[in-house]
Parts: sequence; structure tokens; C-alpha cells
Amino acid sequence: MDKKIISIEDFKFREDVGDPYLARMHHIDYYPSGNGNMEVDKSELNGRNIGNDFDLSYSWKMYHGKNVPGFPVHPHRGFETVTVVLQGYVDHSDSRGATGRYGAGDVQWMTAGSGMQHAEMFPLVHDDKENTLELFQIWLNLPAKDKFVEPSYKMLWAEDIPTVKEKNDSGNIATINVIAGSYKNVDSLDPNPNSWANNKDNHVGIWTIHLEPGASFTLPSISSSLNRNLYYYKGKNISIDNNIIKTNSSLKLAGDEEIEIVNGEKDSYLLLLEGEPINEPVVNYGPFVMNNMDEIKQAYSDYNATKFGGWPWDRSDPVNIKNKGRFSKYEDGSVNIKEEFVK
Repeated sequence: MDKKIISIEDFKFREDVGDPYLARMHHIDYYPSGNGNMEVDKSELNGRNIGNDFDLSYSWKMYHGKNVPGFPVHPHRGFETVTVVLQGYVDHSDSRGATGRYGAGDVQWMTAGSGMQHAEMFPLVHDDKENTLELFQIWLNLPAKDKFVEPSYKMLWAEDIPTVKEKNDSGNIATINVIAGSYKNVDSLDPNPNSWANNKDNHVGIWTIHLEPGASFTLPSISSSLNRNLYYYKGKNISIDNNIIKTNSSLKLAGDEEIEIVNGEKDSYLLLLEGEPINEPVVNYGPFVMNNMDEIKQAYSDYNATKFGGWPWDRSDPVNIKNKGRFSKYEDGSVNIKEEFVK
């Protein structure tokens, strides 16, 4: 294998990314039109394993939802979720009273810290057409010193995420959306304050990338300890050092090499995840990520005793008003409205 390419694997629904990350999930679901209540019509649910529907052979999944697809209330402790929506809408609700709806291009950054419950539902807001949903969810670890920080979440709205457009000699454009980290001296928005990504020395990079046919861009050399992963999830082929890489590939790349990625004849879409490792023990058990098993047991005990603040909503799978646009409402009551109505 080329010294710039450590490994190439098939792209999967869920993958272990490696320190400082825990996992990367990719959801692509071609949901049907809604039934008027943002739900899948019951006639569509015959034969489904409702409550645990992860059959990847279907064009869409209910996951843990029973009427509205998605993930009803569940707890987390000890890590962060970064949810990058490419198509469709997600409705967020949490144990601190925050809620919101975010859509294509938006990113939600949530620090579970000492403990938080939340729900992530995929409302079928359109009754007259399909409700395609596509997103990446990235689990980023917290170091031991930050496992019990105050939980928090913030929105990185599509309109605000810094973007670099790079044109090569042939006039073909590479578009890099810098969700975390920096590219060509363009810095991302600030992540949550206690995130491993908040220290620039940790070199955490989260980018989504669109390459026009024939476009190219170059990953910089950073360090030999950098964990660098490139996910090629849509397109036909790209090349790295004359190695032809087909779509639906997961690449682990060297962190201390300049790596030019050149696109083939079709538009290509990629996700970059990189960062310096935390280098601490990791025990991932269900919804909790701690440093040892005793801390996992304590997390379950604390959750059973406190429910991490309880659940202020009247259902386990809350959704917002059907025609409500993209917005966030925080625990202090402040509201940020990005769109009045869904599109």
C-alpha cells in the first residue's frame, strides 16, 4: 500500500473511527410521504421489527421509532455527538428542556458530559413527496477530566459554517465545509467549550467535501500521530498518488503527508474525520463512554436514580409542529429561528 494510504475498507453503516473518535454512523433513508402527522402510514409498517428496525436491506428504517422514525428518548454520558444532516430534517429534544429542528447542511454539536437524555426524531414533514433523510452522526470522545462537564448543545447552521472553494488549473471546484478545524487559514466555528476539538493543538478536523468532476484538493501534513480518516460515500472514483479509489470506500490516511485527492468524471462527496488521540482507556457500554467499568456501573446507577434531570416532554418521541422551519430553543428560553417554514 502507498505510504500515504494506510488502509482501504468498504464503507459501512457504522464504523469505528479510532481515537479521539468512537464511531461514525451514516443514515440514508428514502422515507415515503407522511400520513399528515409526520408519521409513516401504518400500511407501510407490515413486517417491520418496530422498536428495533435496523434492517439495512430496506430503503428506509424506523430505528427505535414506532410511528415517527428515529431515536426516542435515551441517555448519554462521557462523550459528544456531532450530527451532520445532508438531507431531510431532525427534531431534537433533551432533558434540559431544549428543542429544535435542523436540516440539510446544519450540524448539531452536543456534549453529553455528566449525563443527558435526548431524542432524535426524523419527522416526515412532506405529505406530497418522499422524505429522504441523510446524515452522519459522529461520536467524539471526551478525556477523563471532562467526562463530567455540564451538558450542552449548540447549532452550527449551514449558512454560518465556513466554506472554502478551491479552483484548480482546469477551473474545477472543490468545496470544503469546515465544521471543525481549519483549511487554508479558514477556521471553523467554535465547538462546545469542553470539546477535545476546542484545543487547536488536538488538530480535530471535521469536513464535508464536494468535488466537481476533475476537481482536486490537498490534505496538509500535520503530524505522525494524527488519526486521519476519509469517507468516500458518493460518486464514482477519486485518485490518490495514482491509486484509483472507488466510491463507498473508507480510507485511513497518513497524518504527516501532503495528500492530493483528484476527482474522476462524476461529482464526488466525502467526509473527513481527523484528530490527535486522547490516549486514555475507553470503555463503551451501551449509551455511556467512560474510562473503566466501575465508571460505567456508576453511570447506570446515576441514571436510574436521577434520569439525568428527567424528561420534560409529554412523549418519548417528541416532534415539533409540522410546518415549523429550522430553529433552536435553548434551556434558558432563548430562540434562534433560521427558517419560518419547512421547504
